[in-house]
Amino acid sequence: MAGPKKKPRQPTKAESDDSSNDESDNGTYHGQKEIHATFEGRNPEGQDFHGIKQLLNQLFLKAHIDLSQMSDLLIAQHGVGSVLKQSYNDSDDEEDVDMSEEKDVFGITSVINLGLQKETPCVQQFYSLLEELSKKHADEEIQKSITKIVNETKRLGFLINERFVNIPAQISVPLLNSLNDEIDRIKKKDPSYDFEYFIMISKICKTKDTDEVIYTNDEEELFSKEADVSFEFNVSNETDTGLAGRWLAEDKQVVPYRKVIIFNANKLRNIITKITAFVQS
Repeated sequence: MAGPKKKPRQPTKAESDDSSNDESDNGTYHGQKEIHATFEGRNPEGQDFHGIKQLLNQLFLKAHIDLSQMSDLLIAQHGVGSVLKQSYNDSDDEEDVDMSEEKDVFGITSVINLGLQKETPCVQQFYSLLEELSKKHADEEIQKSITKIVNETKRLGFLINERFVNIPAQISVPLLNSLNDEIDRIKKKDPSYDFEYFIMISKICKTKDTDEVIYTNDEEELFSKEADVSFEFNVSNETDTGLAGRWLAEDKQVVPYRKVIIFNANKLRNIITKITAFVQS
C-alpha cells in the first residue's frame, strides 16, 4: 500500500540534455541542447512502482535483489521519501497531466529501514550482496569495519538518491532536506528510524587513462568525502544503458563503477549543508 499523499513540494527548475537533434550520421553525440523543466517531490504511490523499479535497476544492474519487493517497500512507507515528477500548471492539457501522474518518475530520494525490514527477502539479499562485494573488492580492514557496522548496528538505513541522468545536482537539495525532516519526525514515534549509519551505493565512472573519478550525481562526491567506510567495484560487464548520460565525442573514455559508501547518520545534516553550498557556487 502507498503512503499518504502529501502536497507537492515547491517546484524546482532543472535543465536536462536532449541529444535528439545533435547526432551525426554515425550516431556520435557532438553537443548538448538545454531543456528547461520544473520538478516537484511527491510521496511515492502505487502508480510509481514501475518508475521506481527502473531507477533501482540502473543502480543495482544485474545484482540478485528482488527490486519489485524493494519498490513496494519504498511505496509502503508512510510519509518517508519522495519521487521526483515533472510539475504542470493549469494551462497544460489535462489528459497529458493525468498520463504523467501515472507514469513519469524522474528520481527517488528515500531510505529503507534495514533494521525494521531485516526479515524481508530483498533486505536479506541486500546484506548478502554487500558481504559478497566487500569480500571481493575491499581490503581486509574495510571488510572488518563493514562486518562490525552491519552486525552491531540495529538502526541502519539504506539511503537511496537516484534519478535520471542529466538532471542536475540542484534538485537533490530540497529532496534531501525533505527526507531528513521526515526522518526527524518519524523517529519521534518510531525509534527504529533514529539511524546510526547510512549505506549508499553511488554510480561513478573512471577515465581509462588517468583513473579520474566522475560521479554521475555530482553531489554524491560530498557523501563520499564523509564516508567512514567505502569501496568501489567495476560494473563494465553489466548492462547499464542509463549510467552517466551520453558523453561528448571529444570526452575521455570512461569505465563504469559503483561505490559503496557507509557514513555515520549524524553527518547527514552537515552533508546537505555542504551540498547546498556546492550547488549555489
